[in-house]
Amino acid sequence: MANFVPVKPDQHQNLKLTNKRNLSHTAGQHIVPITAAEYAQATSSFPVVLVKNPDSPRFRSVAMLGLESGENLFFNDDKWTALTVPQSLGMYPFALGLDPDRENTLTACIDLDSDFVGEDKDLALFEDGKESEIFTNIQQSLGRLYEGEKMTENFIKELEENDLLQELELNIDLSTGEKKKLVGIFTVNEDKVKALAEDKVIDFHKRGLFVPIYSMLGSLGQVNRLVQLRNDSSEVKVVGIQITPVGQPQTAESAES
Repeated sequence: MANFVPVKPDQHQNLKLTNKRNLSHTAGQHIVPITAAEYAQATSSFPVVLVKNPDSPRFRSVAMLGLESGENLFFNDDKWTALTVPQSLGMYPFALGLDPDRENTLTACIDLDSDFVGEDKDLALFEDGKESEIFTNIQQSLGRLYEGEKMTENFIKELEENDLLQELELNIDLSTGEKKKLVGIFTVNEDKVKALAEDKVIDFHKRGLFVPIYSMLGSLGQVNRLVQLRNDSSEVKVVGIQITPVGQPQTAESAES
């Protein structure tokens, strides 16, 4: 269980980071946050979708790392095998969080329970009472990630306001005869994008919105990559998969062996 706390000079003057960090903390994560600015690069590895809990109106932008909860198909034998690393993962053991001493203010937080953190590690967060260059760079990176997240929120808002989202069902047939279904997944409705009015097309083009839109659509092909990775690493094979817009008939696809 992570233990994120705001980094404070008076409390963490002697705190350090290990010089070498990996992505072991991602083991067991089947979805991870990703910003719209990362979509184009992410399509080389992951399906990129929006997810929403039934009890919340808020969409989250995520990359799929597995086909079911707890399954990360890109971290095996202590190695990350995807071609890219989502920014949110690369920031660990840091994250942005609310500053308890300043109202409505975000600040750098650190996971004190991480194996990468301790007073016996290599890279100091503070030197002679001041922030080290390492920690300054980390805070700048967190700031860029925050800006990317705000831009992503605005992108999702555009999709919602223009009624461009559609919900998907992911139906999976396993070699054991078991069937599984993933729900609460959303992507862009390509037909509605093509039907946009000319003035809206020009507006979207000028603001660069078509890049993340078509990156998201193209990334769905990486579901087949997840199937391949799953079948290469598990005795229980995926023998069939269907990606179907909610409310439309299913069309079966054979899974790669």
